[in-house]
Amino acid sequence: MSRTRELLREHDTRFLAEAREWSATDWARPSLCAQWTNHDVLAHLAIGYRASTVRMAVEIGRHRGSFDRANAALAQRLAQQRSPAELIEDFATAMAAPRGLGRIFPRRFLLGDHVIHELDIRFALGLKSTVGLAQLAAVLDTQVRIPNPFIPSRTWAHGLSLRADDLDWNHGEGPSVTGSAAHLASVLAGRLWALRHLSGDGVDALRHRVSGEATPNSHDRAP
Repeated sequence: MSRTRELLREHDTRFLAEAREWSATDWARPSLCAQWTNHDVLAHLAIGYRASTVRMAVEIGRHRGSFDRANAALAQRLAQQRSPAELIEDFATAMAAPRGLGRIFPRRFLLGDHVIHELDIRFALGLKSTVGLAQLAAVLDTQVRIPNPFIPSRTWAHGLSLRADDLDWNHGEGPSVTGSAAHLASVLAGRLWALRHLSGDGVDALRHRVSGEATPNSHDRAP
């Protein structure tokens, strides 16, 4: 098993164990993804492991070529059909045997998607991050080094000196941006609300980049 796959499996296993403890009220609350409840986010995570390429292509066609709108529609439709408890079990089953997009989507991006969306739920509930530091470091490495067709994190990070103050991770040269790994990763995923938790003379530049170029699938919502 590759290191990224191992990190993804560890992350998902821990997330599912903790998610089983959250209440119906917790799942019904708004997440930090605009227009998505925590229930919708869970549905998005569950469907990501089993959505067929044909189904996704059809949905994209229904939404005039927009992957973001198709993705949102599939998640919200599934949330209407399946309870949080059912989605957690769906997630666990599909995690062991991914199908469709779940088999072919790059694991480094899937790990980032799962980590960021868990943070969207946790921070919306006023909870601290329990995401592993190894997972956060891997997500940050992907964000600043690998071109992402959905969110231009690498472009946003270019020319800045980024440093996580809760683990041994830093990247780049230039005006400084410092904060927790979870908040850095959230900002680089387009979550503008997390900027308030960062410090340094490069924060304004990062704010300008993210606010000016954030894509619809970043789904930022202020807590």
